[in-house]
Amino acid sequence: MTIRIHCWTAATAAERQRLLERPAALRDDALQNGVREIVSMVREGGDAALAALTERFDGVAPGRLRVSDEEFDQAELDVSPAAIAAIELSIGNVRRFHEAQLPVAYEIETMPGIRCERVSRAVDSVGLYVPAGSAPLPSTAIMLSVPAGIAGCPRRVMCTPPRKDGRADPAVLAAARRGGVTEIYKVGGAQAIAAMAFGTESIPKVDKIFGPGNAWVTAAKSLIAAAADGAAIDMPAGPSEVLVIADSSANARFVAADLLSQAEHGGDSQVLLVTTDRGLADEVLGQIELQLLRLTRRSIAAQAMQQSRFIVTRDVIEAVEISNAYAPEHLILQIANPRSILPTIRNAGSVFLGPWSPESAGDYCSGTNHVLPTSGYARSFSGLAVDQFMRQITVQELSEPGLRSIAGSITELAHLEGLDAHAAAVTCRMEPGDHVPGKPN
Repeated sequence: MTIRIHCWTAATAAERQRLLERPAALRDDALQNGVREIVSMVREGGDAALAALTERFDGVAPGRLRVSDEEFDQAELDVSPAAIAAIELSIGNVRRFHEAQLPVAYEIETMPGIRCERVSRAVDSVGLYVPAGSAPLPSTAIMLSVPAGIAGCPRRVMCTPPRKDGRADPAVLAAARRGGVTEIYKVGGAQAIAAMAFGTESIPKVDKIFGPGNAWVTAAKSLIAAAADGAAIDMPAGPSEVLVIADSSANARFVAADLLSQAEHGGDSQVLLVTTDRGLADEVLGQIELQLLRLTRRSIAAQAMQQSRFIVTRDVIEAVEISNAYAPEHLILQIANPRSILPTIRNAGSVFLGPWSPESAGDYCSGTNHVLPTSGYARSFSGLAVDQFMRQITVQELSEPGLRSIAGSITELAHLEGLDAHAAAVTCRMEPGDHVPGKPN
């Protein structure tokens, strides 16, 4: 495996741009056309289309799509006590961190007699997508189900691909049940996104869809979000990525392990090392070669490493500029005094400070959410949080004196915009003798 080390200072503007490019999967015309075909099939064919697509892509002819109570009970027997303990520890930490995110209602009197409020309501029906392409992800079931439960969403629907035996992954079921989700359907990929967005005979239409996935899932989410009768989405969350900023104080073994931990997600993952120390870059390369040999998914990780980038910079300040331009899903700061650099980080999904904060902690048990924006969307999107499962509603209540105090300003602004009816809705209330219906004059 050959990975080039690039000097940022010596690179031209065009070369720098290429160094920060993502894999081109989402821009692939064949993929986009394939996703459109799948979405159209599900919209027109419902459950029958889901069955055909599941057999085509997952290699299994599904029976009943919904996970039964018996399958949930069997899953509990199939998951080891140690795994159950780990799931419950993760849920506890994720719940503690996310409970603190609940929005607080507030009200304020902007002027005497004018009271304005902001209240929150949970999204009525949410779809939660848990991938299981090259490996099942019970951790994602935790990251989606827990904040949805804290928000109080009345209906929580989950989709996850079936295994070759036609069952959902037992650990996913165990995690989802403990997170409060029991309506689960054995459907994956772009077809699952379409099913939740438009509804089928078995799977209900939802208002908003959450969860990460491969390029097909990400493209499907973008497509259904643009449809007038589709569903809203949380964010573009596609193939995983990590950027590590490291200086001479970094442990090369730790850095290599962090890079490989993201590379093993899939061949379309991307990892970047940005370092102030050329010698460290060479050490990390050596460590990657050694550690790859011990990985069960080494072929997948090696494929992802082929599209990795190693960049040497003048200093940490330049490294941060590169990171902000790239806007990584995960950013690891393996540098001296990493917290001092945190205020300069503008674009990142989640940040990991120091040598004892591996990205794996955020994926599983620290408490933060691992559903994060990828492909540069960290410039404009946040990671998943409780407020994304909720809507904020503003309320206003004016007394007669309160309305009279701003009536002139309302009508003046309405006339500026040529909206006479807006002005009349105020002036009609200002006329002598008007009163509130049902109350004495």
